[in-house]
Amino acid sequence: MAPGALALLLLLDLLLLLPPPLPGLPPRVTGCPAACRCYSATVECGALRLRVVPPGIPPGTQTLFLQDNSIARLEPSALAPLAALRHLYLHNNSLRALESGAFRAQPRLLELALTGNRLRGLRGGAFMGLVQLRVLYLAGNQLARLLDFTFLHLPRLQELHLQENSIELLEDQALAGLSSLALLDLSRNHLGTISQETLQPLASLQVLRLTENPWRCDCALHWLGAWIKEGGQRLLSARDKKITCAEPPRLALRSLLDVSGSSLICIPPSVHVEPLELTANLGEDLRVACQASGYPQPLVTWRKVSQPREVRPQAQAQLKGGAAGLGGPAARDTGSGMLFLTNITLAHAGKYECEAANAGGAARVPFRLLVNASRQQSQQPPAPPAPAARPAGREPQPEAGSMAFRALGLATQTAIAAAIALLALTALLLAAMICRRRRRRKKARAPPGEGALFVNDYSDGPCTFAQLEELRDERGHEMFVIDRSKPLFADVPAEAPADRSPAEGARPGLRLPPRVAYEIHC
Repeated sequence: MAPGALALLLLLDLLLLLPPPLPGLPPRVTGCPAACRCYSATVECGALRLRVVPPGIPPGTQTLFLQDNSIARLEPSALAPLAALRHLYLHNNSLRALESGAFRAQPRLLELALTGNRLRGLRGGAFMGLVQLRVLYLAGNQLARLLDFTFLHLPRLQELHLQENSIELLEDQALAGLSSLALLDLSRNHLGTISQETLQPLASLQVLRLTENPWRCDCALHWLGAWIKEGGQRLLSARDKKITCAEPPRLALRSLLDVSGSSLICIPPSVHVEPLELTANLGEDLRVACQASGYPQPLVTWRKVSQPREVRPQAQAQLKGGAAGLGGPAARDTGSGMLFLTNITLAHAGKYECEAANAGGAARVPFRLLVNASRQQSQQPPAPPAPAARPAGREPQPEAGSMAFRALGLATQTAIAAAIALLALTALLLAAMICRRRRRRKKARAPPGEGALFVNDYSDGPCTFAQLEELRDERGHEMFVIDRSKPLFADVPAEAPADRSPAEGARPGLRLPPRVAYEIHC
């Protein structure tokens, strides 16, 4: 017998000796990723600490388990070979976002589980291509709002699980395209209100879960209470009918079905903008606050009046320190909006409008922005002189005095005027003090014969009579020289006349005894 034939017989004997597969367990297939378990149409790769979708998954796989891993990003190319996929389980991973068209290569997918990830938002094209999808699990994520047309590409979706998120707002067209949806679970979110337009596309809805949300029972929920009482009760179980009010305080902890329609009220908004007109310089940044009040708290938006209201291009409302420029998409802020313009140009000048709206109505306040162009003119250099006349290395300087006083702001003009007035008042006070001091000195001077005598102690050295006559002592008194040609003291009569009192005959202020003279020698 040939050696090749002998080897073939031995291989057949070994295959016959192998034990048969256990009943109920699909046979393993070749080409399975490392550490995964692969069967005929099922691949199990759960709880393997995977960070990406493992390569090498058989193309014929219909059910793929990738739960309880650390996958943070889903690359479209990773799932591209799996066109036959019917069930995909990605729950309890670390997905933060879904790329547009991430499941485009899975047109046969029926069930998609994304529960327990870290999704904060959903793009409009995230579910593009899933025309056969029946069940979508998005519970236990970090979704805060659902934008318009998020689920537009899911025409055959029957179950949408959105419970245990942080959803605060569903836009009016967020559920558009879900005409086949039978179950919608929005329980245990942060919903305060929901509009009638949001649920209008759900023509096939049979189960609706809205419990454990902080509902704000005002005029915006009047339709929901009436709808449940009229025919919506068939969509709610006994437990789901307990839609409890969280505010206003007077209705807290009461069921929406127990509150009369007249108690569901709203307060129209009022808007305040200060100032209503402002002048800004070129290149500056500008912030203008728009304060709004009402119940429920109004949504505030800014727009430029020259732009159509439908498009609503505007400077975005400032949200906790964020900045936006002119022409961005419409942005809303609860209670107060900040118009924030950076690097102002002449194109920013014009009329703006702050609008506040809630379920009770809308209010608008105009604002005018003026742009001072003098700064741009002052920064423009003058025409350069001839090359021979200008020294090398010197830059042309702006024209001096090109900044007009009236071009300054009102506060700057007031400060300059106050400073000038203060300087003038200070000069007048100084002049008055100098004049007053001179008058006092003139009055303090006495006639030459009535002054007191002081002796020079020669501490300043020798001097002449001309110098001595101009000297003064340390107290400011003048010093006089005795004139021997004139008597120093007048002869005093022995008896004072009868008509004069003794006090009038005495010389006041004489410091030395009478008839005693002192000479000052130099």
